[in-house]
Amino acid sequence: MRRHDNSLLSRIDTSIFDELVKHATLVELRQGDVLAESHDVVDKVYFPHEGIISCVVELAGGGAIETGMIGRDGSFGAGMALDDRISLNHSAVQVGGVASVFDAKVIVQFADKHPSFRRLLMSYEHFHLAQVQQTAACNAVHSVQARTCKWLLRMRELAGDELTVTQQFLAQMMGVRRTSVTGVAIELQKAGMISHSRGRIHIMDVEKIRRWACECHEDVRQHYIRLFPPSVG
Repeated sequence: MRRHDNSLLSRIDTSIFDELVKHATLVELRQGDVLAESHDVVDKVYFPHEGIISCVVELAGGGAIETGMIGRDGSFGAGMALDDRISLNHSAVQVGGVASVFDAKVIVQFADKHPSFRRLLMSYEHFHLAQVQQTAACNAVHSVQARTCKWLLRMRELAGDELTVTQQFLAQMMGVRRTSVTGVAIELQKAGMISHSRGRIHIMDVEKIRRWACECHEDVRQHYIRLFPPSVG
């Protein structure tokens, strides 16, 4: 298992990790793979080493909006495994990668046996809830341009400067019209902040993107740092 490619796994006590790793399977996550539908029973827990899992609320009229991203900074399914194992929303792979996967029952057993492991998992669930709440506020009050820049910063944080994503998908995740995202993408490209072609966005000037973004990305990032302070030394 590539322990240090996932922030949560890297924080597990070595003695616990040495036990846990015996139950891991390394799997490839392909773009578009659905990990859970709303109200599905969650029987697997994923710790991504690369790639992005997108949590999406689907609406009755056929629309959908993204409420959070999970990448190498966390896990998908752990909180649900420790509770009633029911998924609250649609979750799918937004950017392909690799993850360590465990049976949900194994995660529950280890959490019951090792309180420090349970605290680690629940701290990430606390962060994810904060991310969802910040997204709800952001969608209500901030411009499409500011939200697009925020979204690009979060994706870059998890997947790097080269992003495989279409404008149509981005529009769906933000709950706006594609024409709105296209207009913003043209503005960002003219400003030298990104380049984009079919299905790909390359981030060229991250500092300018930060200046154009709303405060939401930084607020979420700081919340993560408070819960998971960088190790010293």
